[in-house]
Amino acid sequence: MTLHPAIQPGRTAVITGGASGIGLAAAKRFAGLGLNVVIADANAEALEAARAELGNAHVEAVRADVSRPEDLEALRARALEAFGDVAILMNNAGIGGGGSAIENPDGWRRVLETNLFGVINGVQAFAPAMIAAGKAAAIVNTGSKQGITTPPGDTAYNVSKAGIKALTEGLQHTLRNTAGCQVTAHLLVPGFTFTGMTRRRVIEKPPGAWTPEQVVEFMLEGMGAGDFYLICPDNEVSREIDNARMTWAMQDITQNRPPLSRWHPDYQAAFAEFLARETSGG
Repeated sequence: MTLHPAIQPGRTAVITGGASGIGLAAAKRFAGLGLNVVIADANAEALEAARAELGNAHVEAVRADVSRPEDLEALRARALEAFGDVAILMNNAGIGGGGSAIENPDGWRRVLETNLFGVINGVQAFAPAMIAAGKAAAIVNTGSKQGITTPPGDTAYNVSKAGIKALTEGLQHTLRNTAGCQVTAHLLVPGFTFTGMTRRRVIEKPPGAWTPEQVVEFMLEGMGAGDFYLICPDNEVSREIDNARMTWAMQDITQNRPPLSRWHPDYQAAFAEFLARETSGG
């Protein structure tokens, strides 16, 4: 596998939401590649368990609430003090449970402050110094397919992840138009993944789900290939299905259909025909 040029032994990866799931899997993989690792999480107990599991002298564990800009500033200072360098920033912390458009304002604030402002805070705390360092580096922000096709359900979560998509696209545009910048941005979009969030609904990994480790391997391959959109399949959904769903969602606008027509009873048959046609390989 060709790795992103920032992934080199002795350099440093900082991962928020690093105490479990995709974040912890990434920490283990980066450590295995010889990088120093700084994991941050709001859950002190899970953070300590993750630190023990990593069991590496080149690991720092920092309790941080990503919704607080000062916590991200402190995280950057800790990483630089410990290792003198940040090659990879992975803004991965996230929560669900916001609610629909007309309910739960406290839940909305909690989701947006963690998911969206957590990424904004991370980018703004770390990116200027990463650019100024003049070395190959990468910023990976964890989005969601729910931020692209915005299915019915947790609208607050959809809004937060749609915001991360727009933020990361704008970030990459800024980076590539900054003279001498060697920092790249990437949008990680996991498929169905068996993480702590999933475990609240099911105890054992469903057959259709990927493991966090599979997501991290896909991420590394895509970063090494220079991809911006790292849209993961899973054991149920192929990239062809994802492409069709995303195309249909955009065509709600271009064809002036009702929003979320994929779930509208008047368009169910049309979507089924479209999906079959787009994924038939003919």
